[in-house]
Amino acid sequence: MTRRGLGAQLGELVAGVAVAAAIVIVPVVIGSVGRAAADGPAANAAADSSTLRLGYFANVTHLPALVGLETGLLADELGATELEPQAFAAGPAAVEALSAGAIDAAYLGPSPAINSFVQSGGSSLRVVAGAVGGGAALVVRDGIDDADDLRGATLATPQLGNTQDVALRTWLAGHDLQTSPTGGDVDIDIVPTDNARTLQLFTTGAIDGAWLPEPWASRLVLEAGARVLVDEAELWPGGAFPTTLLVVRTEYLEAHPDAVAALVAGHAASVDWISAHPEEVPALVNARLAADAGAPLPDAVLARALARVTPTVDPFAATLPVLQRNAVAAGTANGGDLSGILDLGPLDAVRGAAGLDPIDGAGLDGGSR
Repeated sequence: MTRRGLGAQLGELVAGVAVAAAIVIVPVVIGSVGRAAADGPAANAAADSSTLRLGYFANVTHLPALVGLETGLLADELGATELEPQAFAAGPAAVEALSAGAIDAAYLGPSPAINSFVQSGGSSLRVVAGAVGGGAALVVRDGIDDADDLRGATLATPQLGNTQDVALRTWLAGHDLQTSPTGGDVDIDIVPTDNARTLQLFTTGAIDGAWLPEPWASRLVLEAGARVLVDEAELWPGGAFPTTLLVVRTEYLEAHPDAVAALVAGHAASVDWISAHPEEVPALVNARLAADAGAPLPDAVLARALARVTPTVDPFAATLPVLQRNAVAAGTANGGDLSGILDLGPLDAVRGAAGLDPIDGAGLDGGSR
């Protein structure tokens, strides 16, 4: 059986998994906390009784969400606003929920966020903060030492058009290796696959590698003998690129600006807490992952994954047009104007109260600055 034939068969095998990942939402409801933070810029800000439904993934690349939920920092800042977190499998699925009004805010990869903003003509969502930089890599089997060794290979990504999928297609194109979102005569088959299924397929030798976020890249390395061929941080100036952003549905932002301000304050507090309590992070994250995914990560996997992500409120705005161009070139998105995709006003208020400078919006901020 040829590699290309195997890729086609795998595409059929995992199609059901990919579709399920795009539509299944696993709700994990905390409930109303009923207490505002004692101090801070958004204390008692969410004075109405509205609900904020927050999407996120049980991935280390969503570290501020995991910490903010587990410590209660997000709920504390929201006060009387009821927080309803919902765990998703991949970015496009969360975008669909945002578009349908099923959730109000989400931790998302930049590619799904950009694509949704453009497809809606700029009306669907706003990026209100960065969340995590780094934490993505192409991991491969033994015997693959460079791009040329990938010709004829079958690789996986979490979902067609997600941030890692676009990164892989962009990197391969830079090495004159042809891919296609729709298959056909290509140099490499890319099979969008649920991360857990990717680990299984790699372990059995059914795929040759995958471009994955943490902790999945670390799981393939430590549990399945994969090796890192490309650390995505090496592809960006200074290693700075967004893996996860915090976005809010525009309609919710306009209707409940105080609740969004409180959410951003809780998010910033979570990022700060991670920096201030590094020794407590692993146990806390594993507790959240066990609750959401059914099992904690092995200590070695979690330690490796955490070392490769950088919690941050900076959305690295200057990279967003680059990411958009990459997605368009990869055939997974359409071009369009990104002006106004950012609303960093609430974040600026939080930073200003702490004596910090505003975040650079690279001319894309059309919000309440």
